[in-house]
Amino acid sequence: MSHHFLAYLYRLRHIERWSLMRNTTSESVAEHSYHVALLSHLLGTIARDVFGRNIDPDKAASYALFHDATEVFTGDIPTPVKHHNPRILANFREIEAIAADRLLSTVPGELREAYRPFLTGESGDAELRKYVKAADLLDAYLKCLSEMSAGNREFATARRQSEEKLRQLDMPEVEWLLTRLAPGFEKTIDELSEEG
Repeated sequence: MSHHFLAYLYRLRHIERWSLMRNTTSESVAEHSYHVALLSHLLGTIARDVFGRNIDPDKAASYALFHDATEVFTGDIPTPVKHHNPRILANFREIEAIAADRLLSTVPGELREAYRPFLTGESGDAELRKYVKAADLLDAYLKCLSEMSAGNREFATARRQSEEKLRQLDMPEVEWLLTRLAPGFEKTIDELSEEG
């Protein structure tokens, strides 16, 4: 029997994000998933090595790799649409759950239980998911910084909203990352090279 799990995941590279906005640089869900995994690992490492928390950065990165996997079926629904009202959000969460079950059914039986927490959130680690959520917001914020640095004011409101959501998380790991690692997103390659 053929299983299409991997083929579906590879199709995430065809699903574009930020569809309601003019972009200077397009971004696929696959790229976003990589960035969120990178940021989740960084946040987990900061939590462990700077703040002494018992966090596994490798596992956080694993959750992040799959955090938007269901979008292979649903597409990327823009935040303003999803969060327009509670009914739309509740319906979308139901659609996500159906998509997660469908994607999980494409995993070979021998591997299914290993991937269930990553795809469905069942029996998942709530603490690690908090870091993935923070990384997801950070990636949106960094996208806004990059777009605005390229002269695209289309992202001004999204930047403000992202900043507010990041502040509401009240996570010192996020603040640490923003202070030390995010400023480079507003620089050109030449400016980065001059400082390096």
